[in-house]
Amino acid sequence: MWLAPLPVLFFALDSPPWEAALVAAGAWLAGCLNLWSYFRALGPLAWVVTFGLSAVVFAMGVLLTRALTRRGAVWSALVALPAVWVAFEYLRNLLWPHGSAVSVAYSQLDFLPLLQWASVAGPWGIAFVLMLFPAGLALGLHLWRPARRQAVRVAAATLAAVAAVLIFGAVRLQISQPGPEVSVGLAASDSDGMSRPGAATAQLFEEYAHKAQELTRRGAQVVVLPENLGVVLDSDVARADALFQAVADSTYAVLVVGMTHVASQTMQHNEARIYAPAVAVRSYAKEHLLPPWENMYTPGTALTSFKVLGRAAGASWGVAICKDFDFTEPARAYGRAGVGLMLAPAWDFHVDGSWHGHMAVMRAVEDGFSLARSARNGVLTVADDRGRIVAETASDAAPIALLMSSVRVGHDETLFLLLGDWFGWFAIALLASVVARRVSLLSRGASTHSNVPTRST
Repeated sequence: MWLAPLPVLFFALDSPPWEAALVAAGAWLAGCLNLWSYFRALGPLAWVVTFGLSAVVFAMGVLLTRALTRRGAVWSALVALPAVWVAFEYLRNLLWPHGSAVSVAYSQLDFLPLLQWASVAGPWGIAFVLMLFPAGLALGLHLWRPARRQAVRVAAATLAAVAAVLIFGAVRLQISQPGPEVSVGLAASDSDGMSRPGAATAQLFEEYAHKAQELTRRGAQVVVLPENLGVVLDSDVARADALFQAVADSTYAVLVVGMTHVASQTMQHNEARIYAPAVAVRSYAKEHLLPPWENMYTPGTALTSFKVLGRAAGASWGVAICKDFDFTEPARAYGRAGVGLMLAPAWDFHVDGSWHGHMAVMRAVEDGFSLARSARNGVLTVADDRGRIVAETASDAAPIALLMSSVRVGHDETLFLLLGDWFGWFAIALLASVVARRVSLLSRGASTHSNVPTRST
């Protein structure tokens, strides 16, 4: 991802506009074929709609970079593509039901020094760096023969900005997360679909209750089960609560269980129910629902966080479900509340187990908490607030896969918590400035080759 836009930009800077636009849009679509298998079940139209607009936006960013470069506005050209791209990603996140899900920032989840930049600027800052780097190199190469000193200045500024971000990340990785360690147990099965209400759900709950007890015997202080294990009618909720509450009371552990709670004929929730020793049952309703498969649910509107006792006395934990972590909220709200561990029931689609499952890790870095995510048809993941995967296993590793791990649960303050999506708005303002610069050059009738000759001249 660091280098993928480079040949497109290098070609575009010395090519006719229509060629540059076609190559840019075509290259972006070709690059997005790595997600074809994910969209194949939805049909080609879903893939085209999802990535067609982003291809057009990328082409527009390339054309703006080209136009500014050829009119001598090199510094504006350097930030043009990053500004266009980040402004697009941020606005799409506000309007799209899948939030930030296809941001290029998620390509960097394994690159921990860069990932730390999310604690300052969120995914928008990471996306900016990913577009700035190839833009700076392309401009440096383009200017090398006709304007060598300027080429060196542009390349040096680009590398300095990237180096500063990576040095910040390397230093942050050396600072330990605060707080005590907690033993976390996860369990998930790849059994197809949700159990039907009644006997089938009751039997499945019994099986998971036994697995939860097994994990607590191995030392788990909290056990997270997947999203939507079964459908529970309002008349059956008390029976389900009694089963899991008995496990919590007898083991002194916290259990988080995902289920569909049918409260009435007109209201049902994709819900996580939280069982803690000698405490009334709490619940959390999923806020961000997956259309169209979850259109029947009423979205939640409230956070669910709680204090714990024992070895993690005073620590605050929170609960959210699967797709909630595709958005910067409600995770940031939990971070502002001082949560040090997020417990996440989830349900993925096999093919996206790692890709979608690890998006939640960026929320952990942004908002200063550890993560325990238990997903059906995916992976069971424990991560710390630096984005390190502490432990992980596939949900198909056993009929009911189990994972045990320890992780720190102290909350860590971040600039992202304080400033929020500031970098998204910064990119919009920067884009407005760059466009104004382009308009100004046009209105003054600047020569196409006024300050920086192209390589062909």
